[in-house]
Parts: sequence; C-alpha cells; structure tokens
Amino acid sequence: MAFSGSLKSRLPEVGTSIFAVMSKMAQEHDAINLSQGFPDFKVSHKLIQLINHHMEAGNNQYAPMPGVASLRNVISEVIQTTYQHPTNPETDITITAGGTEALFSVIAALVEAGDEVIIFDPAYDSYAPAVRLNGGVPVHINLLPPTFSIDWDFVKTKITDKTKLIMVNTPHNPCGAVLGDADLKMLETIALQHGIIVLSDEVYERIIFDGKVHHSVLKYPKLAAQSVAVFSFGKTFHATGWKVGYAVAPEFLSKEIRKAHQFITFSVNTPVQLALAEFMLDKENYSHLGSFYQQKRDFFLENIKGSSFEPLPCYGSYFQLLSYKSISKKPDYEMAEWLTKEFKLASIPVSVFYNDKTDNQLLRFCFAKSEMTLFKAAQILKRV
Repeated sequence: MAFSGSLKSRLPEVGTSIFAVMSKMAQEHDAINLSQGFPDFKVSHKLIQLINHHMEAGNNQYAPMPGVASLRNVISEVIQTTYQHPTNPETDITITAGGTEALFSVIAALVEAGDEVIIFDPAYDSYAPAVRLNGGVPVHINLLPPTFSIDWDFVKTKITDKTKLIMVNTPHNPCGAVLGDADLKMLETIALQHGIIVLSDEVYERIIFDGKVHHSVLKYPKLAAQSVAVFSFGKTFHATGWKVGYAVAPEFLSKEIRKAHQFITFSVNTPVQLALAEFMLDKENYSHLGSFYQQKRDFFLENIKGSSFEPLPCYGSYFQLLSYKSISKKPDYEMAEWLTKEFKLASIPVSVFYNDKTDNQLLRFCFAKSEMTLFKAAQILKRV
C-alpha cells in the first residue's frame, strides 16, 4: 500500500529554531548578529595547528565510540583538579558531538514513556523536544527576572512518583544566572530523597564572572553519584562549529548513555579530539576564560550606558539580557524583529525559552564578539 502522505508530527509545535530564524533575518537585513551564540573572533592558532598536524599524520578515521583515550584521560585529570572529583576515563567520560548531542543521548538513554522531567524555564530550546521525542513528559517551572533563582520549596511540590530527571543549567543560558552552593545542596537533598537523576548542563563552566565560582554537580560526591554533567569544547575554545563535547557520569549511567550515543553519532571527529587532548595539557589555554569574557561583558555594558535598555545581572555564559520596558510595549518577538529590520541589530526574544511563552520584555544579546562588533551594536542600542 502506498504511503498516503499524511504524517502525524511528533513535534507539531516545533518549527525552525529561533537561532536560525534570527540569523537568517540578520543576514537578509545586513544586521549585526548578536542573536546566535557564536564568537566572531579567531580560534587559537596553536589549536588549529594541532588539528592540522593530526590530519597530516593520518588520524582521519573513526575514533573509538567513547572518545579518544588521550582526551578522556586529560578530561579526567582536569575534573580532578577543578572539582576534586575522581573519574575513571574508561567508564565515566563519553565524548559527544557537542553538548546538545550529549544532552539528547542522556535523555534517550534514561527517559522512558511517561517519565517526568523537571525543566526550569527559560531553558535552552533542545531540552523539552528531546524529552518528548523519547516519550517523556516535560514539567516546566518558570524562573522570574531579575534573579532567575530557583524556589526549591516549589520544586518539591512538582515531584511525583514519575519524576525521573531534574535538568539544571549553570551558568545559565539565556539569563546568565549561576547556581550557588546552597542550590546544589538543596538539589542533592531532593535528588537523594526521591531517587531522581540530575542532568546538569555546564557547557559554560569556565565562563563565569565577578568572583563567582562554578558549582558543578561533580563537586558534591553524593549528588555526583546519580548525576550526569555535560560540557562543551565548542563553548570553551570559541569553536562552536566543531561540535565536540562530553558527558561525565558514574559507570552505571555512562553505560546506558553510550548505548544511545553509539547509534546517534557513534564517534566524534578524530583529529580534533587528539588536538584537544594536547591543548588541554596546558592550563593556561583555558584558565583565563572567565576574565576574557568578563572584559567583553563589561565593554558591552559600558558602551550601552546612556541607552534606554536596562541590563539584568549576568554572572556567567556569554549572553546579556536587556529589558526594553521603558522603550516599547511590543511583545519581545516583535521587538526583536523590529530591531533587526529597522536598526540592523539581531537579538533573541527571551519568551521563546519559556514553554508558556512568558514575555517579560527581555532580549538576549551575545557578547562573545570582537570589541568592534560590540561597539557598533552598542551605538545602535543608544539610538533606539
């Protein structure tokens, strides 16, 4: 029997990603693109040379499914130094095709039909679709500006016997908030009490400001024993197009994650993995990232002084939220579109990160850009 042409979508409400939409709009209108989160400055020449070296050396075939051993070994050493958390590179670390694939592989491996997954909105837009595609039920909890803090007492009211995962993100995209020690201890208490697995998106771990400390789930032994932490080399080394990340989890979880990972991507770019393994040996290649990006955030904020946009606190990631409440009553999507078309500056409306499209009249701007780009963008904002 021929296919009728009628297909029921598994994600009927999902269209093209807002990042693709706004980047396309920016290109069409010759606008400065502070929407999609990618740097516009060069990757380390040393790192590129290392990749070229491994390509020329013939390391161009499939890597082992869990990742190149030398890279997993270095990651294990860095985690021990940074978080005082022992990891077995053979069993606890899996190299993935970016942080997004790591998140999807974890959800695909662990979430069964009907399982509930707590997600804090605003949230990165891959979380809920990944849960739904794998038969799970997203349970959304809204965080509110300006602090975007978590009300843990309210979280407790949302836990049921079907709660399988709690997803957290720190430093946070899009709002720039960071979880503190008290947050992680509350998360640990809840996870242990209810037997819940924690999926912690920590791709901006090195990009944290103002003397704040990144509190990884890996720093808390009991919490780490039932958590998965996800990281991204693309974010760390300004190379988002390379799509290399990793998931860290105890062996019983990693074993299941790898089952999904091997059928989603199987393995990740071999010469890039080998190059990263060498590059990570020198701590100076990543220890400065917080101050590097704080300078960019501060440069952007200094140059928008005098505008009518109001910045919200940003303690990490490379995104700055700006409120436009004193400028316009437009919905944020319309405001982002208007700003792109009329003023040639692209941003992201924050309502797209909420399941219920909560609109707090906020726009997200990426400051992982050159000073020239940020200066030009700031001059535009002061004219609005």
